[in-house]
Amino acid sequence: MANDKASDTPNEKQDKLDVLKSTQTVVKKALDKLGYPDEVFDLLKEPVRMMTVRIPVRMDDDSIKIFTGYRAQHNDAVGPTKGGVRFHPHVSEKEVKALSIWMSLKAGIVDLPYGGGKGGIICDPREMSFRELEGLSRGYVRAISQIVGPTKDIPAPDVFTNPQIMAWMMDEYSRIDEFNNPGFITGKPIVLGGSHGRESATAKGVTICIDEAIKKKGITLKDASVVIQGFGNAGSFLAKFLHDSGAKVVGISDAYGGLYDPDGLDIDYLLDRRDSFGTVTKLFNNTITNEELLELDCDILVPAAVANQITEENAHSINASIVVEAANGPTTLEATKILSERGILLVPDVLASAGGVTVSYFEWVQNNQGYYWSEEEIEEKLHKVMVKGFNQVYQTAETRRVDMRLASYMVGVRKMAEAARFRGWI
Repeated sequence: MANDKASDTPNEKQDKLDVLKSTQTVVKKALDKLGYPDEVFDLLKEPVRMMTVRIPVRMDDDSIKIFTGYRAQHNDAVGPTKGGVRFHPHVSEKEVKALSIWMSLKAGIVDLPYGGGKGGIICDPREMSFRELEGLSRGYVRAISQIVGPTKDIPAPDVFTNPQIMAWMMDEYSRIDEFNNPGFITGKPIVLGGSHGRESATAKGVTICIDEAIKKKGITLKDASVVIQGFGNAGSFLAKFLHDSGAKVVGISDAYGGLYDPDGLDIDYLLDRRDSFGTVTKLFNNTITNEELLELDCDILVPAAVANQITEENAHSINASIVVEAANGPTTLEATKILSERGILLVPDVLASAGGVTVSYFEWVQNNQGYYWSEEEIEEKLHKVMVKGFNQVYQTAETRRVDMRLASYMVGVRKMAEAARFRGWI
């Protein structure tokens, strides 16, 4: 292995961490396994539509700052595109394209009538005031208003965006459209047509996948030790759900480091003290690094932070029986291969984190019909959808003798490919 790593040029190393290139690689493998011709890959390897916008915002010091934003619509053969909008300083065109493809795959895996979309704005919301964030949110909607809508492309929350930002965006779109249009966007506050269970939906979906995965490994949740990298929206909800179910959460981390206790952390105590960006470790002295956290001995490891955390450099040091990806792209393709060869069950992001888009779909349906379900009804419907998606992927992996990531892509890509074929596009 040392010789292989040493032979990688800087460009080759960068390619391995390129989320768009690695996504395209697995899409190609999935289509080849399913027997589709090359033109199907040519259609699906890039979004059908990619928009770059410039958004002027008057800042609190009265200066004008110009922000760059993106909206990618991967494929609308199945139905309108759907996907979140992230506010982050490291947003890039390549990342947004890759994330839109993942959204298409997620929709295919859980059988939703959507294609994938994704948006992002290059900014650091942690350094912006409430008023500046409102101006940016409204400006973004004005810039992309011609290509979005409840039957075209439906945005949602993502990294560093929340129900308040969705509310501003919905209000701006309703002003442009000249009537109240809650179905334009999901992840809204309940009083503006949001759905029960939306805020915790991604974590609920991950928890359901963990429940299904431990059955395959013969582990019971009450005896399981869990490590969660990331303590933001998904990570904190997940820690709470697993802790309340009797699992022992022995490690958590945020951007500044990690906390570890082999006897289990007091999750309720940590949740009470985390800030709005999921930061809690700065309050403690005896912290560990994120790198050390990933290599802790545990039954279940959940990367719920950022991309490219498990690579060929540390995959041999992962000490978990099950890895469940709650973040987007936390494990590289090389690391996926190593984990699979070591007998570690990897539940990939496009399956594990599909709970968010599933409950977003429920919200859109409720907006369209004007009838709203209870939290219990949402949870019941989500459980049914996620279990069906997990079992379909697991069975595909078993019968085709491929890892769970490739199996997920095979299940996810089939619906798009068939819809495009029936439409006569290919």
